[in-house]
Amino acid sequence: MEKIALIVDSASDIKQDFAKLNNITIVPFKVICSDKEYIDGVDINSDTLYELLKREVPSTSLPSVDSYASALKTAIKNGYTHAIIITISSGLSGSFNSARLAAESVPDINTFVLDSMTLTMSQGAIALEALNMINSGRPFNEIIKILPTFIDKVDVFFTMETLEYLIKGGRIGKVSGTIASVLNLKPIITVGTDGIYHTVSKIRGINQSISKLASILKPYTDEGPCKVWIMDGNAPDKAQMLYEAIKDYDNLVECNLGGCISPVLGVHTGPGLIGLIVEKLY
Repeated sequence: MEKIALIVDSASDIKQDFAKLNNITIVPFKVICSDKEYIDGVDINSDTLYELLKREVPSTSLPSVDSYASALKTAIKNGYTHAIIITISSGLSGSFNSARLAAESVPDINTFVLDSMTLTMSQGAIALEALNMINSGRPFNEIIKILPTFIDKVDVFFTMETLEYLIKGGRIGKVSGTIASVLNLKPIITVGTDGIYHTVSKIRGINQSISKLASILKPYTDEGPCKVWIMDGNAPDKAQMLYEAIKDYDNLVECNLGGCISPVLGVHTGPGLIGLIVEKLY
């Protein structure tokens, strides 16, 4: 009888408590400071990260092949016959490649590795769909055929106080690095079908940016039912503002205040981020 393990990296923003309750294995990134190396979400939380950013910008390192292989070997020991690994976009990190190589190195479990082509709760939403299918008893071969279709059903849009951290981290994608800070322009950024960052628009001021995020969501909910997650980077007040702007939209099946993004994502966006993740249910 099939027993399917679900494995994600920590960029998925699936919370540790939820993961433990639902037997999801989180393979963490690392946050590397000048004096210490932290395991994302384990011995560094968001509050610690934003304090660290006041004095230095850490670097990050992706999950190793060995860390994924270890997760697969543990799954085998726990009686799992199959595994599904869902990673952050390969356009933003090498996590997918690490997972793929690990799957090849551990042949005693049938493993499917999915490049989510996104991050944060967009990646997490795909993992939740995988969890639902596993829990409903669907067979592995059916799940891995359906799962990639959710990539086109989730989108992420976010804005931040500054592009400084994306630029320093080399994650700028096709986002212009010349936003005129003197004009207080805030980019609205998405992850494109190519799995990298793109600018949707440039808005003056954070309040207008939040209004723009709300207006971006409206056509989704006008078309059909949706789930939404609101994530922030040390900016819960802004998250609340966005929540209040959208919570009464028609066809909004769920509207979740998802909390702070993971430390490894916070390194590359800095404080002040506000993000909107939408999953189309149609």
